[in-house]
Amino acid sequence: MIESTVQLGELGIGLLGSELFPRGWEHYLLGGLLIGLGTVVIYAATAIPAGASTFLESTLSYASRLRRFQQPRFVGSRDWRVVFTLGIVAGAAGYSVVAGEFGWLTDVQPWRLFVGGILIGVGTRLGKGCTSGHGVCGVGSGSRTSILNVAVFMLVAIGVAQLVFAMGVRP
Repeated sequence: MIESTVQLGELGIGLLGSELFPRGWEHYLLGGLLIGLGTVVIYAATAIPAGASTFLESTLSYASRLRRFQQPRFVGSRDWRVVFTLGIVAGAAGYSVVAGEFGWLTDVQPWRLFVGGILIGVGTRLGKGCTSGHGVCGVGSGSRTSILNVAVFMLVAIGVAQLVFAMGVRP
């Protein structure tokens, strides 16, 4: 019984590896574990849920005198948010160098990336946090708002992906 269970598990991983993850799934697992570990460390050290969605506003508090950017929550967290965000970029760059894949790896036109980035930024503000922040930190801490947000994100993403796929767009 145990042997057949193991074989089914191995079969499932084999199917995942060959069809859904043609470049392997191990680095996704490692990345997820490191993100989770980083979130735990930040929360344990600061009692603040990690997140980068307020990076722009907290960073603008250095230069802008507008009341909007001088709120205590932005001024009080701006230093660690800069370090956190630079750590995300440095971590990705370091992994790319180690993996030998450093460089521009997409065929998507820059204007589409720019428009997508703006839409993500607007969505992040409307949703009071980014998808990863709600998914990793919010769900991990049992936030009802984050659980609802993640459920909505997933339903919309699956629906849009199916619609776009039905229209003939392929990755």
